[in-house]
Amino acid sequence: MPSQRQLFLDHLGQTSPSPLMLEIERAEGSFLYDTSGRDILDLISGVSVSNTGHRHPAVMSALNEQAGKYMHLMVYGEVIQSPQVEYAARLTSLLPPSLESVYFVNSGSEAIEGAIKLARRYTGRNEIIYFRNAYHGSTTGALSVQGSEEYRNAFRPLMPATTMAEFNSPETVQLIGTCTAAVLVEPVQAEAGVIQPSDTFLDDLRSACTRNGAMLIFDEVQTGFGRTGSLFSLYRYNVMPDILVLAKALGGGLPLGAFIASRKIMSSLTCNPALGHITTFGGHPLCCATGLASLDVIVRENLAAVALKKEQLFRKELADLPFREIRGEGLLLAVVPEKPGIIPFMIANAPEYGLLLDYFLFCPTAFRIAPPLTISEDEIRLACQRLGRLVKEAGNKGSLKV
Repeated sequence: MPSQRQLFLDHLGQTSPSPLMLEIERAEGSFLYDTSGRDILDLISGVSVSNTGHRHPAVMSALNEQAGKYMHLMVYGEVIQSPQVEYAARLTSLLPPSLESVYFVNSGSEAIEGAIKLARRYTGRNEIIYFRNAYHGSTTGALSVQGSEEYRNAFRPLMPATTMAEFNSPETVQLIGTCTAAVLVEPVQAEAGVIQPSDTFLDDLRSACTRNGAMLIFDEVQTGFGRTGSLFSLYRYNVMPDILVLAKALGGGLPLGAFIASRKIMSSLTCNPALGHITTFGGHPLCCATGLASLDVIVRENLAAVALKKEQLFRKELADLPFREIRGEGLLLAVVPEKPGIIPFMIANAPEYGLLLDYFLFCPTAFRIAPPLTISEDEIRLACQRLGRLVKEAGNKGSLKV
């Protein structure tokens, strides 16, 4: 019988020529355990998915309870399913009043696609303004508003009527006009290496969109659910979008995405034509049940505020290591080594030191620290001790083993 490793290579579509090839047997809390029994501290949370850790008891209880009732019943929007209804009501109770109508889908890419369609349908316009080094997904529409030519060029022609702007540039507001359907922006650019908005940048976007009748879309796929120190970054910067896009941690570890708007805006998808947006599995009852349970943990345990305290502990523990800069807020951090050339060695060899690390798509000079929000202080100290050993070894051998 071929090994799992060989079956993985033979029968699964690959995303790169050099996958990490970790074979994980189980996961619990902040740890992954491979088939040799090695414990690996998860410092990426499945890329900001497992905000309440792996297999949180409350999440597992909700999953099991819902599985005992029903799973998929009907395509989205036709049958009243209590997990969808309850989750949508809970989400909107924690958002500004204008964000009152939730459309559940399966992923962040799908949510972006839905948000773009909604903005174009509601405004009757075509142009979407997006930002350099932004990441919004890999489907054709989402790829059309991805801020990296390296990933786009091989798949042209893409969606027309898109305009790339510079994040944090005051000149961006001059691009917003009467042909603009929407400005699509991450409040904090994640894959760019955790770039935060400067000064009044988001306020200026909001004002320009309002002035020109354009929609402001916030992509909070990575920043949502407490990761950057507030439940959602729209509260951190006190700027309210017309459409909010969520995914990743939205499902509590299961696949779920959503775009959220006012009832007036959202209703433009319901007629002329009817079924203006359709999904079969969007808002799957298991995903909504686990997402609601995870959200309740985040709110009940005030994990957003706790993330800011844990950020400070990370900064303190890493202060004496050879890192040039640590950017970010809460538990979405970009760490820049004094010698960025060691990053490939660090990523490839991190599991040998009991860590799981990851790159940023558009920032080769930094690596990501984004552990579960439930990571303990002792686990943070352990992670930093392991990082210290890894970065020391990387400095000695980083150019030899990747």
